[in-house]
Amino acid sequence: MVDVAFSPCLVRAEGDGRGLIRIGHPLLDAYLELVAARARPNTVLAHAYDLKVFFTVIDREPVDVAPADVLAFITEQRRPRQASNVVRIEDGEVGLSARTIKRRLATIAGLYDYLIVRGDVTANPVPRGLATRRGVQRGVRGVPLIRVPRTLPRIIDPAGIDAFTRVLRTQRDRAMIDAMLLGGLRRCEVLGLRFNDINAGERRVFIVEGKGGHERIVPISSRFFTALAAYLADERPAGAITDRVFVVLKGPRRGQPLSAAGLDEIVAGAQHRAGIEHLTCHQLRHTCFTRLREAGMALEAIQAQAGHRSIESTRVYLHLANDWLAGEYRRASEAIDAQQIGEW
Repeated sequence: MVDVAFSPCLVRAEGDGRGLIRIGHPLLDAYLELVAARARPNTVLAHAYDLKVFFTVIDREPVDVAPADVLAFITEQRRPRQASNVVRIEDGEVGLSARTIKRRLATIAGLYDYLIVRGDVTANPVPRGLATRRGVQRGVRGVPLIRVPRTLPRIIDPAGIDAFTRVLRTQRDRAMIDAMLLGGLRRCEVLGLRFNDINAGERRVFIVEGKGGHERIVPISSRFFTALAAYLADERPAGAITDRVFVVLKGPRRGQPLSAAGLDEIVAGAQHRAGIEHLTCHQLRHTCFTRLREAGMALEAIQAQAGHRSIESTRVYLHLANDWLAGEYRRASEAIDAQQIGEW
C-alpha cells in the first residue's frame, strides 16, 4: 500500500459558524457538507466515522481506491475484535456485525457516487455484488457482498417491565420511559420534545425531530401525561430557560436539556437496580409496538405510530406478537381439518 497525503481524523470545524464535521481531505469534507445539507447531525457523524475507518484501514487517496481495496476492507472488518473464541450469538461471527459492515459499505458507495458526479472518478469501487452465472444471464446483481442475518428485535417481558418501572426515581424518568414504552418514541424523539409539541388535551405529542426529519403526531396513554404533569409541577427547575421538556435536575448542568448520554445513564441505572441483564431505549420501543399488535392494533396504524416509511419495517412485530402466528396457524389448520372431514 502507498502512503497517503492525509491522516483521517474527525474534527468539528467551529470556525465556519456551522460546526461541520471534517476529516482532513477536501474530497471527503466536501461530501460531508453535502450529507449535512440533507441529513440529521447523527447521520453526518456516522458517515464521517465510517469514512475515517475506511481510509485509515485502506491507506490510499480517495481517487486511487479500487474494488480490491474494498474487498480487503471487508476482510479486515471480519477479523476478530476480541478473543478468537468469542462469537456473537446473533450470527456466530467474531468480527464486526454484518449490519455495521454493510452500513460502512453504503457510506463508501455514496461517497463514490458523489465523486462520479463531480468527475473526480469514473467508476464506483464498491461492488454491488458478486456475479454468478445465473445472475449474469438474468441481468441481476448476483450474490450480495454482505449477507445480513434476519433477526427479531428483543422485547421485555411484563415482569421485567414491572421491575424496571418500580425502580425509577423521578417523575421525569417515568415520563420519559412512558413515552418510549407506551408511545413508541425513539430516544432522540423523547429528548427533542418541546413544550409546543405537547397536546395534553388530546393526549398527543407532535414529533418534529423524528428519524430522517419526518414529522408525525403520536397519541400516548394518559399515564405519560400524568407523570409529565407531576414532573413539571414538582421537579423541573423553575429557572430553566430552555423550551425542551426534559432537562437535567441537578449538578452543574441543572436546567439544561438532557443529553442522550444522560438518558442512557438513567436507563442503565434502573436496569441495574431492577436486576435486568439487558435493556435499552430501543427495546422499550419494540416492546411498545409488540404489545400494541398483540392487543389487535392494525399494522398500518402501528406503522404510523412508529414513523416507519415502509410497512416492511413494521411487519417484524407480527412475528414478535405471541398469538399472531399461532392464531393464523390454528385457523388454517381448522380449515384443513374441516375439509378433510367433509371428504370422508
